[in-house]
Amino acid sequence: MNAMRLEYLQRVMARDLAAVREQIRKYEHESDLWVLPEGIPNSAGTLALHLAGNIQHFIGAQLGNTGYMRQRDAEFSLRDVPRNELESGIQAAIDVVNTTLGQLDPNDLDREFPLELAGNSMPTGLFLIHLATHLAYHLGQIDYHRRVVTGQPAAAGAQSLAALADGR
Repeated sequence: MNAMRLEYLQRVMARDLAAVREQIRKYEHESDLWVLPEGIPNSAGTLALHLAGNIQHFIGAQLGNTGYMRQRDAEFSLRDVPRNELESGIQAAIDVVNTTLGQLDPNDLDREFPLELAGNSMPTGLFLIHLATHLAYHLGQIDYHRRVVTGQPAAAGAQSLAALADGR
């Protein structure tokens, strides 16, 4: 993966994290972020906490040496975290993506990721692609959660091609 492709990955991840933030803002009632309809194991609030922690841990702490200390259990057990705190966590993840991936040497993508993952080692570039698809998966879950809980059927423009093209 050359420098240009690393920039593309950075842009996709920053866009999708911004889309998570926009989804969170579309809930008219903050309490709806934490509603768990039958058959849905994670609320939008839980998924926002999880994505912020995941990105700050794997990209920030592991690749960017930010010192971030992940509390994964809290990502899934905390409830009623204020919307502004969720947004701050997502913004911190966007900042980590832009800073860390913006400074990463493209040659590092072929090196092993610093952590063994589920008993496996893999190249950093491959794991970053995994993180991007993991983010997109949960973004889709948040979108469906918002539609079910709020009754708002309209799309939120979550994966804007214009934002991607502009590098926002």
